[in-house]
Amino acid sequence: MITQTQSHRPMRAVATALIAGLSLLLAGCFIAPGKFTSELALGPDEEFSFSYEGEIFFLGLSSLAQMGAASEQFEAEDCYVDGSDELRGCTSNELEGQRAAWEAEAQDRAAEAKQQAEQIAAMLGGIDPSDPEAVDKFAQLLRRQKGWQRVEHKGDGLFDVSYRAQGRLTHDFMFPMIEGVPTTNPFVQIVLREGDVARITAPGFSAQDQNNPMAAMMGGMGSLAGMTAMGPGAGDGGGAMPNLPVMEGTFTVETSRGMAIRANNTDEGPSATATGEALRWEVNARTSLAPMALVHYGN
Repeated sequence: MITQTQSHRPMRAVATALIAGLSLLLAGCFIAPGKFTSELALGPDEEFSFSYEGEIFFLGLSSLAQMGAASEQFEAEDCYVDGSDELRGCTSNELEGQRAAWEAEAQDRAAEAKQQAEQIAAMLGGIDPSDPEAVDKFAQLLRRQKGWQRVEHKGDGLFDVSYRAQGRLTHDFMFPMIEGVPTTNPFVQIVLREGDVARITAPGFSAQDQNNPMAAMMGGMGSLAGMTAMGPGAGDGGGAMPNLPVMEGTFTVETSRGMAIRANNTDEGPSATATGEALRWEVNARTSLAPMALVHYGN
């Protein structure tokens, strides 16, 4: 007997998983590094300088954030010969049943889409992600802040940026910090302790650190998106998955002569430089520990 199975097309299953992952991300963070080079230099007289050159991915401005809204158009599920993976044409009764079930869930989908849009706008400093000018407005938001020397959109929420800051170690420091945007996922932070000691961490540069759920979730969703190229429906125009960024870069901390590196979690430890010492981390999607260093920067 020919009947419809409960199978769905691979693209739809992946899309559902990605949208579920998106909801979790919006509850915690939405910024992730792509390919980058970042340096932090601690100089004499409590001076410091920081730079970040490379890619930053903003989830709320990507096509991934709009996938829930895209599902508002009815799309019939495939029908199969009972007990096999052989496709067959759906009967009119089956199509009517699918559409009725889809329409019955319309109110719930609308409420979920509205809540998701409000969450994304809150993460974007009040910018509506559905606004055709949202990307330009967000780029302008960054450019008007001191330190953002280059902000170029490469497409699908991925920006190429150049950021530089300098000052004195009289206060804590964190990057990125964006006006009106919750600081949920710091790439790099410096916390000052009594006795002229700085604890430097980079939670955003680890795919598995407990303080960076964004990178871990992006890695998992990237694997799911890759499934679309391996099964029926791949390349059939059924809705392309967004290109998720790949975290890959280096983070370097340089200290001046006379400073003491009390602790660090690099593989090689500090190396000598012309003016002091340097710590270097290679960062990628397999990085399990966030870079960390404890430095005595005082006299």
